This record gives sequence, structure tokens and C-alpha cells, in this order.
Amino acid sequence: MNLIRIQAIFMKDYKEFSRNYAVSTMVLLPLIMAFIYNKTGVDSMQAYFLPINLAFVAVTSFVQCCLIAEEKERNTLRSLMLSPASLLDILLGKSLLVFSITALTIMLSIFLVGYNPANWLIIATALFLSAVFYIGLGTLCALFTKTILEASVAILPIMLIFSFGPFALQLSGTYPILQIAEWLPSAQIIILAVSIEHVFTATEILAPIILILVWSIIIWFFTIILYKKRMVD
Repeated sequence: MNLIRIQAIFMKDYKEFSRNYAVSTMVLLPLIMAFIYNKTGVDSMQAYFLPINLAFVAVTSFVQCCLIAEEKERNTLRSLMLSPASLLDILLGKSLLVFSITALTIMLSIFLVGYNPANWLIIATALFLSAVFYIGLGTLCALFTKTILEASVAILPIMLIFSFGPFALQLSGTYPILQIAEWLPSAQIIILAVSIEHVFTATEILAPIILILVWSIIIWFFTIILYKKRMVD
């Protein structure tokens, strides 16, 4: 791992992010939603986590996907792949900016929506693992696409499924097939948040965290495989 190369990739992404207003303004979407939800006086866990889950898809996955897709469109990603930078250097460098923006957006969303978890450490752990998953999801989506336009379209179903997927559980009584939404990371983090608001067992805490971790491992496994494939295309 070369810190100088990681920093160089980070700074390059930062400049591209600051110049691309179509991408950078996505940060405002979950913040505006969190502010509106706070003013309407909603206090359900679903309402608290809607801006947070929206931040993960609209900021973490979308920004990551568009930044990498832009490099593919300009053919600079291939040059980066063939540079002396290692796979770890590139993936960390390409993820560090989005992770930092995600962390700031999530903290502001939590503040604006008025959510105060009973156990910050447990929630912070779940949020960290979720960020790792959504960064991998954005990277994987970008590697499948060729242009920013394709990436923007491809990420829309992901935004719909993962940000509003937990609401499908409310219809699972009528449509049992929607019960599958319970396994989504966005639903598991809500289940975890509900569990820590009362006396909880270790299983109630570990099960959602482990499931989010498994999602992260799987998504990064396929991301690395596809990344290596793109190196030799």
C-alpha cells in the first residue's frame, strides 16, 4: 500500500467531484429530505432511516459510480489500471473520497432528522459496514457501464430498491414475496436500530451486522473479479 499514490488518486477524484455539479449536488438530496422529515414531526424508525438509506444510494453508490464511469469514458481508468499503483492503492484511493463524503452526509442527515440512537457504537458499526457495501455496489455498477449516462441510468434501480426497499415490508402481508426485502442491508440496519431501543440480545445485534458484512464481502468479491477482468480486456 502506497500512501502517496492513494493521496494522488484521492485528490484527482476530489477535483473531478468539485467540478461536476450534476454529481456533487446529489449530496443535498438526503439532507433536504432529513430536514423536511424533521419539520413534519415524524418519529418512526422508518422515517429516521429513509434519508440515511437515501444518502447511501444517492451519495455513496451514485457518486462512486459516476466518478469511475467518467474515468472510463475518458479512458483514464485504463491508464490507472496499468500504472504501478496496486489494486489496493487504486480501490482505496477511489473509495476514500466517497467514504469521507458519505460519513459527513450521514452525520448531517442524522442531526437534521433528529435521530438519537440508544447505542451509537452499534449504529456506527452498522453504518460503516453499510458504507463499505454501497461503495462496492457503486464501483461494480461503474465497471459494468461505459459512460456517465449509462452509469446514471444503471444506478436508478439500485436507488429505488435499496432506499425504498424497507417500505416493501409493510406490504408483505398482502404480497408475501415482498418479505425478501427484509434481507436488504437497508432493512437490516432498521431492524438493528429498532432492536437497540429496548433490552436486546446478542443475536438481535449480531445477526443484522453479520448479514451486512456478508453483503459487503460478496459485492467486493465480484467487484475485484470484474476489475481484474477489465485490466486484461
